[in-house]
Amino acid sequence: MPRRLPAALFFLALLTPSLAQQQPTMPDMPGMDMGHMDHDKQTAPMQMKPMQKMNMMQQPTNLIEAQLNHLTSGTSAEPASTPMYMIMSHRAGWMLMLHGSGFIADTQQHSSTGRGGDKFFSTNWIMPMAMRQVGPGQLTLRAMFSLEPATITSRQYPELFQQGETAYNKPIIDGQHPHDFFMELGALYDIRLGERALLSFYAAPIGDPAIGPTAYPHRMSASEDPIAALGHHQEDSTHIAFNVLTAGFTWRGLRFEQSGFHGGEPSEQRWQFQPSSNGHAIDSYSSRVTFSPSANWSGQYSIAHIVSPEALYPGEDQQRQTASIMYNRPFGKKGSNGLTSGNWSSTLIWGRTRSLTGDHDHKVNSYLAESLLKFGTRNYLWTRIENAGRSTELLLPPGTALPPNFEESPIGHVQAYTLGYDRDFRIAPHILAAPGAQFTLYNTPQALVSTYGKNPFGAVAFVRLRISQ
Repeated sequence: MPRRLPAALFFLALLTPSLAQQQPTMPDMPGMDMGHMDHDKQTAPMQMKPMQKMNMMQQPTNLIEAQLNHLTSGTSAEPASTPMYMIMSHRAGWMLMLHGSGFIADTQQHSSTGRGGDKFFSTNWIMPMAMRQVGPGQLTLRAMFSLEPATITSRQYPELFQQGETAYNKPIIDGQHPHDFFMELGALYDIRLGERALLSFYAAPIGDPAIGPTAYPHRMSASEDPIAALGHHQEDSTHIAFNVLTAGFTWRGLRFEQSGFHGGEPSEQRWQFQPSSNGHAIDSYSSRVTFSPSANWSGQYSIAHIVSPEALYPGEDQQRQTASIMYNRPFGKKGSNGLTSGNWSSTLIWGRTRSLTGDHDHKVNSYLAESLLKFGTRNYLWTRIENAGRSTELLLPPGTALPPNFEESPIGHVQAYTLGYDRDFRIAPHILAAPGAQFTLYNTPQALVSTYGKNPFGAVAFVRLRISQ
């Protein structure tokens, strides 16, 4: 395993220097240092009339301006003031950007009954982007890759009470699956309809439909946490879906979106485009409304009908609903790179999955509150609190197949309380490293006490690496 871990940041080493050498030849905007390569999400490439060249930048103050940055997966939106780390260049009319983050981590998951485990692994992603003016609008090409199929062995890493997807055709219990090598390949086209309206289109053979908030790997309030939220499969698990088509209309701070996509989750063959067990046709749909009344606030409600998402339950369709509120506030002195010395980012999420099969009306609700405080330029302190609905799958020993005629049903809610800290250090040009640790205490529902004990816990020690100036 240690020989594989350096591959987790292969893209960081390979792509970062070549892109950083291509400095933009654009004139500086007042109040902005274009010679620095580290920008926050307050960088809107399309604050101009359609005939103007893409050589100007301004800080976004509303949802439309922030949406045109396309710095999150799919078409989701965080508050306009949310910082974002990247390097950027400008070549032949294209604006080029590169984002990336990775964790090299060791986790220890412990319970009094023996459930849990430990592992050395890496979670990681990298996202190259290119934008330019095409006709009356802005064209954005975006890809996202992860080396987790190599850096997470045995197709999962330990995480108590986590469930969802499969490893070796068996349900993952007390573990989190890796992401696919291709996390996203998509194109976006945005047309300004005056100063207050935006018409948007998104097409992705693999991408993120309009359901849920910004997914946890890309959410600022979760950006220092190396492991997945327990409520991931109720809140934002569709961030990797096949054959996604989305249309959206934004008027001032209000955005409406509709998506069609393939509902089946990715298979275990994570290195290539691999259809789910029920093919790849567009068979599911979702709707999302986003409201951003100011640069520091954003909220969304979404609902989806998802056809046969889980390989182990091929006849079960689901309805998913989510609602979320995000708040972000920069504070402190602003550096020449546009980032403030402090930032506070917080998120509240509710997610519900409802089975639509036969006479069953099973509902699983999960709730999340997380908050990240950046202070003193280089320090990060965060918490994540969850109340996650779990199912009877957790009664099965990890690594076993589903028994014949097994019927999954809700069994209770697990509470998880996480606190963590890390601190940035520059280790190479354009690479920040932050050693840190976090601790999670769980509160087990009564129906699972005999399986897990009353208060199991988990600890993760890690180094977080991030592309920066």
